[in-house]
Amino acid sequence: YLWIIVMFLSAVWTLIMTAPIHCRGSIIMYCVSSVFQTGMVGYPEALTDPSYKSQILTLTYPLIGNYGVPKDEDGEFGLSKWFESSKIHAAALIVGELSENPSHWSSAKSLDQWFREQGIPGLEGVDTRSLTKKIREKGTMLGKLVVEGTSANDIPFDNPDTRNLVKEVSMKEPKVFNPEGTVRITAIDCGIKYNQIRCFCQRGARVTVVPWDYPLDSNGEAWHYFDGLFISNGPGNPEYCKETVENIRNVACVENPKPVFGICLGHQLLSLVIGAKTYKMKYGNRGHNQPCIHKGTNRCFITSQNHGFAVDPNTLPEAWDVLFTNANDKTSEGIVHNHKPLFSVQFHPEHMAGPTDLVGLFDVFLDTVKDAKEGKTGKTAFVRPRKVLVLGSGGLSIGQAGEFDYSGSQAIKALKGENIQTVLINPNIATVQTSKGLADKVYFLPITPEYVTQVIKNERPDGVLLTFGGQTALNCGVELTKQGVLEKYKVRVLGTPVASIEMTEDRKIFVEKMEEINEHVAPSEAAMSVEQAVAAAERLSYPVLVRSAFALGGLGSGFANNREEMITLVTQAFAHTSQVLVDKSLKGWKEIEYEVVRDAYDNCVTVCNMENIDPLGIHTGESIVVAPSQTLNDYEYNMLRNTAIKVIRHLGIVGECNIQYALNPESEQYYIIEVNARLSRSSALASKATGYPLAYVAAKLGLGIPLPMLKNSVTNSTTANFEPSLDYCVVKVPRWDLSKFLRVSTKIGSSMKSVGEVMAIGRSFEEAFQKALRMVDENCVGFDHTIKPVSEEVCNDVTHLPSHSHTPTDKRIFVLAAALHAGYTVERLYELTKIDHWFLHKMKNITDHEKLLEAYNRDESAMPPEVLRKAKQLGFSDKQIAQALAVRKLRRDWKILPAVKQIDTVAAEWPAHTNYLYLTYHGLESDVVFEQPHVMVIGSGVYRIGSSVEFDWCAVGCIMELRKMGYKTIMVNYNPETVSTDYDMCDRLYFDEISFEVVMDIYEMENPEGIILSMGGQLPNNIAMSLHRQQCRILGTSPEFIDSAENRFKFSRMLDTIGISQPRWKELSDIESAVGFCETVGYPCLVRPSYVLSGAAMNVAYSDSDLEKYLTNAVAVSKEHPVVISKFIQEAKEIDVDAVACDGVVIAIAVSEHVENAGVHSGDATLVTPPQDINQKTMERIKMIVYAIGQELQVTGPFNLQLIAKDDQLKVIECNVRVSRSFPFVSKTLGVDLVALATRVILGEEVEAVGLMKGIGIVGVKVPQFSFSRLAGADVVLGVEMTSTGEVACFGENRYEAYLKAMLSTGFKIPKKNILLTIGTYKVMAYFTVMAVDWPFEEESDCPSKDKQRNIMDYLEENHFDLVVNLSMRNSGGRRLSSFVTKGYRTRRMAIDYSVPLITDIKCTKLFVQVSCDKLTLTTQQI
Repeated sequence: YLWIIVMFLSAVWTLIMTAPIHCRGSIIMYCVSSVFQTGMVGYPEALTDPSYKSQILTLTYPLIGNYGVPKDEDGEFGLSKWFESSKIHAAALIVGELSENPSHWSSAKSLDQWFREQGIPGLEGVDTRSLTKKIREKGTMLGKLVVEGTSANDIPFDNPDTRNLVKEVSMKEPKVFNPEGTVRITAIDCGIKYNQIRCFCQRGARVTVVPWDYPLDSNGEAWHYFDGLFISNGPGNPEYCKETVENIRNVACVENPKPVFGICLGHQLLSLVIGAKTYKMKYGNRGHNQPCIHKGTNRCFITSQNHGFAVDPNTLPEAWDVLFTNANDKTSEGIVHNHKPLFSVQFHPEHMAGPTDLVGLFDVFLDTVKDAKEGKTGKTAFVRPRKVLVLGSGGLSIGQAGEFDYSGSQAIKALKGENIQTVLINPNIATVQTSKGLADKVYFLPITPEYVTQVIKNERPDGVLLTFGGQTALNCGVELTKQGVLEKYKVRVLGTPVASIEMTEDRKIFVEKMEEINEHVAPSEAAMSVEQAVAAAERLSYPVLVRSAFALGGLGSGFANNREEMITLVTQAFAHTSQVLVDKSLKGWKEIEYEVVRDAYDNCVTVCNMENIDPLGIHTGESIVVAPSQTLNDYEYNMLRNTAIKVIRHLGIVGECNIQYALNPESEQYYIIEVNARLSRSSALASKATGYPLAYVAAKLGLGIPLPMLKNSVTNSTTANFEPSLDYCVVKVPRWDLSKFLRVSTKIGSSMKSVGEVMAIGRSFEEAFQKALRMVDENCVGFDHTIKPVSEEVCNDVTHLPSHSHTPTDKRIFVLAAALHAGYTVERLYELTKIDHWFLHKMKNITDHEKLLEAYNRDESAMPPEVLRKAKQLGFSDKQIAQALAVRKLRRDWKILPAVKQIDTVAAEWPAHTNYLYLTYHGLESDVVFEQPHVMVIGSGVYRIGSSVEFDWCAVGCIMELRKMGYKTIMVNYNPETVSTDYDMCDRLYFDEISFEVVMDIYEMENPEGIILSMGGQLPNNIAMSLHRQQCRILGTSPEFIDSAENRFKFSRMLDTIGISQPRWKELSDIESAVGFCETVGYPCLVRPSYVLSGAAMNVAYSDSDLEKYLTNAVAVSKEHPVVISKFIQEAKEIDVDAVACDGVVIAIAVSEHVENAGVHSGDATLVTPPQDINQKTMERIKMIVYAIGQELQVTGPFNLQLIAKDDQLKVIECNVRVSRSFPFVSKTLGVDLVALATRVILGEEVEAVGLMKGIGIVGVKVPQFSFSRLAGADVVLGVEMTSTGEVACFGENRYEAYLKAMLSTGFKIPKKNILLTIGTYKVMAYFTVMAVDWPFEEESDCPSKDKQRNIMDYLEENHFDLVVNLSMRNSGGRRLSSFVTKGYRTRRMAIDYSVPLITDIKCTKLFVQVSCDKLTLTTQQI
């Protein structure tokens, strides 16, 4: 390690590191110009670009060297295949982190080795964002690299702008390339890049490259040897190239000049030739995402640039015009003569590195046929719609979650910004988009063609958005188009046309469209029957991937290794779709995604590219994803980018879409997997990862607004027609809740099972990766090897290879941690998993450092500061390192503190006007100042079963109310699918962990007026006491009272003290006394851990063995808090109460009743409000109990109570001092916003008491949305632990109307013919039809074949039943895992697998019959 001082003259600013900086390559002292470059790939090309001569180059993207350096080998025309010149021209390189272990098929050496060979110094460990901001603010500066021990004053500054750098880099003698070429081009080498020569040669030109001062006199011999003159790029000040200017004047300033084309410095030289002026820019443009608008067509192109001087367009002589203008800083990017073949551009159309959008300028030059006025698009003017219908996505389900609340809300905001009236259809009452004040009208109705037609008929919109509500909205829109409804009512589809949507959804058409542009999809066939699918698989050869067309999240998909597996898979897939796709398996290939935006004028950009850490074979929703890609080189990155743009243009998509690729890890071969012509989960992730609001922009483009006219909402000064530069790394990790389901398969693959996802941001992969693992599960400390211990079966747990029968599970990442800890090599793990070496090496870095930390476990004070700092930079939490508070004190003493960095889309190149923030230990200083007081609101974290969009609605409602009250707000959350993580919702958004450590770090920096914990569900409540002990200002109910409610023992004791009835209870002390208690009160008994959400580890025990098993689970979940056992009361009615209180005085109460009996978790229950079956006397007693508990807990803010009623008695079962899942439901149904009320109370405002909320004359029914179809093997049994993934609610004049609408909103279909009713054992079974059916579930061998009757399995497979009602004789609440598979389980499972509507609760069945009796005429027969 060497200490380096980097000095910058302009501000006399010295960068002194608080930790050793690694110095790579040769140790040379330099004092030259320092610049930054914002490209995220292409470092070998940039470093060998002669334009970087004598410059210290800072790369803003922090992770450099990932794909190594290729071998310097000749390609076509004798030019280097990979580099832009024969050597590195940059004087030195400054980066955040250099990859120790590069990974790429083309890599021959590391960047470090290359630098040593070339004698170039490099620095890593620098806060490159701070350095970039300094250069941006002060301008390009002179810099010194000084080795420690040398006096900086001994080395004078040397300004390269005072030297003729062109002379230093230009060749000395002419050289001919492609001598057989037909068009003769003379190229003046001012610092020419090899790819400029290659671009000419590939187009059939003979290129003679001549030195910078080569004479070109029209009378001389050289004049006759070229047909056109090209002037290359180069370094330095154009004023020093006087000889070159004179030589060009001899060619250009004549009556009939030969065509002249200049690039970069060549552009500046041509401008000087014609008498225009050039000037030095403040810090120049260097990167791969500079947007340039072509004058005349107004088309915007993304370009690669590297220059520090520019041309003043105001000094152009007559007959010359501007050709391109930079859309950001408005500088001239090109000039053209109005009638002579002379033009030049400031950017690099030859790319290398960067995009190839304008490489066609070489064709223009060689053809000499194009001028600035050609190529107008001639688009017809858009008629702006007056009223737009937005289709939502309905209830949250696996594969279609909260991301559509985010995208729909953005779309509505965009439309409102254009003064367009909005009408929304969405039955998901928990969403932000269905709140008052967003859409002009909201219909809580099923998103089905019938209901949408009714709304269109009533509202008469003239436009509709189909791409903001997931597959539900898309399928509905396609059906409405086919039925002619949109045409009949003159409703125009905004954005992507339905024809384009169908091209992407129908595999056969999609393949044909790709073949038209010579692009390839994975070998695949579409099939309309089982027979066709099996035949296709045999033609493609096994293994194959089966997928359903028109489905979301890989529904009905899987891998088949043989004919038997194929038939099983396809039969189930046809239950969900009319067409299946059979793809050749590409397991083990890399999976890459690009998010693409295109407007109606053909302006097109790729906003974000993402790389799946898991190779192909695991659905992208199940995979850990990193953005931007880490292991693609510049060629691959731009090859896939160009393909994405070509495909999207060909399909005619307008707005936003997503394209997925399979990339061969050993070559440049790729296949297109699919295109999603709508906003998707990846779109929400890309929006949050880059800060580019994709949904908002897509909605504006749907109105016909050109992309260049839209502003980048982060900078407020640059255009939205750009491609974001990231100077950080983003990691997405999915969240599974498979433990909540009985018999569910934990294997993950091509079909999605995850219920949510998190996004972590860091300046190293390790930092972001470990953050993300903790975000997914607050009980996980990071990349932990103890969660899933390594065993002989480790191979089976992690392998993706088709030759193995096992597939990865939801715990596979922890299997990798255990394997690395146990000494598995990276190479061995790569063979097993096909996860790229680069990622595996990064994971190994964590494991290696963990072993180092273990040496200091007993005495962390003996730990050297650099070991602790490195641990924090690798993403270790305090808790992971040692006892948290001890490490926290140590960190503060050693000044090892996080820095706050902004996400600004432009890698600090432009000032950011937003506060979208994250914490990192790879920083010297924070991007923001902490001056004004804010109120801090903690969000709900990852979507999981039990904590979903309803808590996001509460958090957003709280922030909005605070802003109305005049408070500045801070939001802390890390869920990319939410509206609360939209940076324009609050004054400061911290996209980071919700843990004691991180919240405390933010609190200490921001010093807010207080923290509101009660709006984010269970997660914030869990850290209440820890924050309270550190004297944090907690607003609302005191954490001590929160603990009194959350701690089961304290709460039960409190109820006894104040005389409120509850089921008999006992705190767990040991198993014996627990068994004794249960025998005394009688089974069943309920096991209840403390501080848990959605009934985690809560179970009903029916026997001693049940009890023992459940107590073990509960203690594991609730390690630091007590577990209580209580009597489980059967056949009781459950009541939910949501309330708001101020200093213990209750000011608002909302009561909801469950349709199901007590024992079904409130999140899985059907709720009705206002209650229809509770009498006045009971209501008064409920109020009395609520008042008493509110007073005892001194509640200030929201709280929720659950009670049970039986035999005219009310008993309290639990209290949550926070918002609950039903807050949005009761607020919207009863017409009082409880969150706004609670927020005002928490901040100490006086509010008028509302009392018992009686509603506004309508009845609301909330119905759960389940995702059992995605959870192979899971039993459809409801109990005290929650299993639903979402909810919908609808309104009606009575509960029957509301219930029917709500059921239809979950995908339920009203039966038209046969219903199978099974009650208890299969001796009691009714079948509503005229035909008798014997039980045999499957064929029985002892039955004579001629007498065989069809069995139930046959009927279920053939979709013979429209509805299955399966009622267990056992009371609800218990989910006992039988040792054998019952026929009841198999019937329920088959109903799900074959998409047959299923009801499993007696009370719901009764309600359904009451709803249906007017609609269905049934005959019943006992069998």
